[in-house]
Amino acid sequence: MSQALKIITHLLPLFLISWSSPGLAQDEPLMPDDAFAFKAKVIDANTVRAEWAIADKYYLYRDKIRFSTDTPEISLGQYELPAGKLKHGIKPDGSEGEVETFMHTISIDLPLKRNNPSLSSFTLIAHSQGCAEIGICYPPHTQKVKLELPAAETAIPTGSILNKLSSLNASLGLGDQNTVLPPDEAFQLSLDAADGNSVIARWLIADKHYLYRDKFNVKLKNARGVQLADVIIPDGETKEDKVLNQILQVFHNHAEAKIKFTRSQPEPMNITLELTYQGCAEEVGICYPPIKKELTVTLPTATTIGALAGGTKNEVVSEQDSIANALKAGGLLVILTFYGFGLLLAFTPCVFPMIPILSSIIIGQGEHLTTKRAFIMSLTYVLAMAMTYTAAGVFAGLAGENLQAAFQNPWVLGTFASVFVALSFSMFGFYDLQLPSAWQSKLTEISNKQQGGTLIGVAIMGFLSALIVGPCVAAPLAGALIYIGQTGDAVLGGFALLALSLGMGTPLVAIGTSAGKLLPRAGGWMDAVKGVFGVMLLAVAIWMLSRIIPDSVTMVLWAILLIVSAIYLKALEPLNIESSGWAKLWKGTGIIFLVYGVLLMIGAASGGSDVMRPLHQLGMSVSGGSAQAAHLPFKRIKSVADLQREVRQASSQGKPVMLDFYADWCTYCKDYEKSVFPDAGVQQALANVVLLQADVTANDDTDKALLKHLSIPAPPAILFFDRQGQEQRGYRLVGLKKADEFRAHVEKAIQ
Repeated sequence: MSQALKIITHLLPLFLISWSSPGLAQDEPLMPDDAFAFKAKVIDANTVRAEWAIADKYYLYRDKIRFSTDTPEISLGQYELPAGKLKHGIKPDGSEGEVETFMHTISIDLPLKRNNPSLSSFTLIAHSQGCAEIGICYPPHTQKVKLELPAAETAIPTGSILNKLSSLNASLGLGDQNTVLPPDEAFQLSLDAADGNSVIARWLIADKHYLYRDKFNVKLKNARGVQLADVIIPDGETKEDKVLNQILQVFHNHAEAKIKFTRSQPEPMNITLELTYQGCAEEVGICYPPIKKELTVTLPTATTIGALAGGTKNEVVSEQDSIANALKAGGLLVILTFYGFGLLLAFTPCVFPMIPILSSIIIGQGEHLTTKRAFIMSLTYVLAMAMTYTAAGVFAGLAGENLQAAFQNPWVLGTFASVFVALSFSMFGFYDLQLPSAWQSKLTEISNKQQGGTLIGVAIMGFLSALIVGPCVAAPLAGALIYIGQTGDAVLGGFALLALSLGMGTPLVAIGTSAGKLLPRAGGWMDAVKGVFGVMLLAVAIWMLSRIIPDSVTMVLWAILLIVSAIYLKALEPLNIESSGWAKLWKGTGIIFLVYGVLLMIGAASGGSDVMRPLHQLGMSVSGGSAQAAHLPFKRIKSVADLQREVRQASSQGKPVMLDFYADWCTYCKDYEKSVFPDAGVQQALANVVLLQADVTANDDTDKALLKHLSIPAPPAILFFDRQGQEQRGYRLVGLKKADEFRAHVEKAIQ
C-alpha cells in the first residue's frame, strides 16, 4: 500500500500538468524507456557492459540501480557504480534534498559467474528509478536485454577434488608461475563519446592486475578544428608497489578517464586518440611495458565552440562566428556594437533602395509636409522595418528558415515592382491623362495610402521593405542568427538584430526628416522634385525585377529609363542664349543619360549582360575572345547527398573544395559573379580547387535542407573544405569581399 502511495505521489504532478495545460503536448514528460534508454553488450565470455543514455533534463538515482539475471545458472559478480553527482532534487521518498544522481550517460561493467558453461544466452535485468527536472519522478522501473554469450572454458566445480588439488599446488608454489595474460586481455580499453566536447576512456582490468594512475597519457592525432583541453582522472587506490618500490595510486577491476576538447567547428567529426598506459600483474610479479593504442571515435555536434590555442590555421574563427561568440558574452556593449554594424550597412546595395522609397512617401505629402510630420513618418517606417527584420531574423535562427528568402519569388517581386511603378506614375501626374476615371480613383486611393496618407500605410511599406527589398546577409546578421540557432536565446539575439536594423534605419530617419526642411512645398520646383523621385522609384522597380528576369532584359529596361529621363531633361532640345546655369546642368545630365542609355541598348542587342560594362561582350567578340572564359567552372550541386559525394571524391584526389551558395535574387552573389570570380588573381588561386556551387534560387525543401545542414541562413556564403574533406569553418565567408581580399582569403583557406 505504501509503495502504491509513493507511485501516486510521484505521478500526481504529471496528471495535474497534463490536465491544466492541454496545449503543452510538446513538453509532456517522456515515457520511462525513452527518458532512460537502456542497452547492454557482451565484452567477453565473462563480462557484460550495461549502459543508460539519459535524456536531457532527466536523471537516475545512483542508489536505486541494481542488476539481476533470469537464471540461477548465470549470476553477477561484484560490481562498482561510478561516482554520481550531488543534485538538489526529489528524493525517492518524495521529499526534497541532496541526492546522488547520474545524468546524460552511465556505463557499468558487470562480471559474470557462469555455473553452467554450456549456457549460451541469458536475460540481464536492470532495475532503476529516475526523475524529470520539471518535478516529476517515475516509479521503480525494470528493463530487460537478452544477451548471447561466447563459449566459456569448462568450469571446475567449487569444492571438487581437482579444485582442491589446484589450490594446494598454488599454495606450495607448484603452479604455473609463467602464465601471463596478453596486454589486451589484462587491460581491455574502450572509447565512447560523452558529448560533443568530451569522450570517456574505460579500462576493464583483469583480476589480480592493476593500472598505474600516473602512467596515463593521451595525444590527439590528425584532427582539424579540435584540441585537447583537459584530462580528468579520478583518484585511485593507494598501493605499495613492490615492483617499483614506491607508494602509488592504482586502479583495480576498472578505470575511467574523461578527455575534454576545445572545438572551433560544431559539426560531427571523427577524431583519433593515441592512449598510453601501463599496468602490472600482482601475483606473477611483473609489469607490462607501456601500451599504446590508437582508437577512433565520432564526436557528435559540439555543445560549445571557440578559438583554438597554439597559433595554427585551426585557430582562425570566421567573422560571423566571432560575432556569435561575442554575443554569448552579452552586455550593453554588444548591443551598441550591433547598432554600429547597422550604421555601416545602411548604404549597402540591399539597404540603399529604401532611401527613394521613404523619400517618395515624404514627398507625397506635398503642402501638408512639416518637419515634425516628416520625422514621425520616417520613424514609423524605420520602426516597422526594424521590428519585421528582427522577427524574421529570430524565426530564421530558431526554425532555420529565412522568411526573406521565401519572398524572393517572381509573383511577390513582380507585384511589389508594380506598386513602385504605380507610385512613380502618380509622382508624374499621369493618372488623369492615361487611365479611366474608375481605375484612376482606385490607384490614386491606394497610392495616397501607401505614400503616407496614414501612418498605417507608412508602416506597411516598412514591413514590406524589410521582407522584400533587403534579403542580403552580412556577417553581423549571420552571427546573430548563428547565436540564436546554437543557444536558442531569442531575447539577446533579437535585441542584437533590433539594434542592427535600427542602425540601418538611422540614416533613413535623418534623410526623411530633412525633407521637411530642405524640400520646397509648392510651385514648379515641387513638380521637378516629384519627377526625380518618380524616376528613382522606377529604378527601384527595375532593380527588384533584375532578380527574376534575364540580364539582357534588365539592360533594356535601364536603357529605356535613362533615354526617357534624358528626353524629360531636354537633352535633345537647344538651349536659349539666356538659359540659366541650372538649365545647362540638366541638359548636360540628360545628354549623359542619353549616351549611356544608347550604349546599354547596343550592349543588350549584342548579347551583353553587365550594366556596368555594356559593351564588354561586343569587345570580346571583336577581339576574338570569349566572355564566358572569364567565369569559374563551377559544378552545380543541389542536395546534402550531392555535397557529400563531391567532397568525398575531391578528398580521394587530395584536393580542397570551395562551395559557393548562389541565388538569382541575391545582389551580392551577382557582384561575386561579375567582379570577383572573373579576377585573374582569384582564378589563379582557385586553379587546383574543386569548385562547387549550390543554386538556392528556388528555395525549395531540398535547398532549405542543404542550408540548414551547413547552418547557412541565406546566400551569399562561401565555404572551404580541406584535402581530408573537413570544412574549414573558420574560413567561412558571408557577405561581399573585394577581389584582392577574396584572393588573400582563398590562399589562406586552402594552404
